[in-house]
Amino acid sequence: MDADRFLTQTLRDLRVASILAAAIEAADPGALVKDYLQKAHLPEHRRVFLLGIGKAAESMTQAASELLSSFTNALVITKHASYSARLPMAVMEGGHPIPDERSLAAGRAALEFVSTLNEDDLLVCLISGGGSALVTLPRQGITLEEIQTKTARLLAGGATINEINALRRQLDRLKAGGLARATRARVVSLILSDVIGNSLETIASGLTVDPSLGARVRNIIIGDIRMAAQASQKQAAANGFDSKILDLHLRGEAREVGVRLARRLKDERGRKVHPFCSIAGGETTVTVRGQGKGGRNQELALAAVDELGGTESVLLISLATDGEDGPSGAAGAVVSGQTGPRAQSLGMRASAYLSQNDAYSFFDPLGDLIRCGSTGTNVDDLVFLVGLEQDPGKEQKTE
Repeated sequence: MDADRFLTQTLRDLRVASILAAAIEAADPGALVKDYLQKAHLPEHRRVFLLGIGKAAESMTQAASELLSSFTNALVITKHASYSARLPMAVMEGGHPIPDERSLAAGRAALEFVSTLNEDDLLVCLISGGGSALVTLPRQGITLEEIQTKTARLLAGGATINEINALRRQLDRLKAGGLARATRARVVSLILSDVIGNSLETIASGLTVDPSLGARVRNIIIGDIRMAAQASQKQAAANGFDSKILDLHLRGEAREVGVRLARRLKDERGRKVHPFCSIAGGETTVTVRGQGKGGRNQELALAAVDELGGTESVLLISLATDGEDGPSGAAGAVVSGQTGPRAQSLGMRASAYLSQNDAYSFFDPLGDLIRCGSTGTNVDDLVFLVGLEQDPGKEQKTE
């Protein structure tokens, strides 16, 4: 991925931007699928069918189709359809993060797709984050409206993805292994993890996860946040930064995590040799109190503004690896010690925007929203704590 896509008004150092790009490149879904299939010994089969579900479904399914070129049929269900299929491959869109009528249609299509397969068929599932909302098939007595209402309440209340998907597994026929139980075929699921700890039952609410199915179903994690963070660390070291991974289990309220990481950054600035880059990852939550716009990465960054105010030669960068932080169209935001003073010169106070969950409106006029566009992958969020040789904003050269 081109490092230029991560540059903002404050983040102008291409060495740092390339560290972010390395994380996304390492989590490339298509490359991960190909790497696994080139080495894997798949179960014996007569026919192969491909089913992609999630934000990364298109690239994952396309990659599988290139290596399993004799596949019989394929279905892709994703958030933003962009793949122009040259092969017999249907592509559908579903609603996200709250399921909608498209998700219901996709759920029915997925059930029909797998239920016609035979015992000597092989179903290769390509599963990534977002799948829980993109396909839905309510259990008997449950309506789509009930699932929508419950999901919206949990999201607004700051529930974790584990809590949200635990509810979805109770309300939906396809979740908690329901998709795998609906087919007689052997199932191999290649999974791109977007949850802390890589819990199989939590990723896309465990569409193919049912221990009672035994050897008929294989669930394999092919990529996760650690892989992305390690690639960033390697790139940072190559760029001359003292680099390390701090914590890949970030959780809790984004605003609280933002303050904690800002304090960590100030502490490291005083005792480490510059330049340095410390990397953290996970998935925070936001309890909605106001009517603003943004996502958990932008809120985390906004909470760090006052804490970092006046601190020289530092950057705090919060990034959603899928390129979409909430409903904002941005992937995250960049904060330096000058963010607060710059905002105040425009009549903006970070605390006022934070009280309204309005991080987008704060960072937008500053030019410090990360607008890299959809990345095609999804392995949770990353935060970079960076110490530079000079104040951010002065462009650095990269080799």
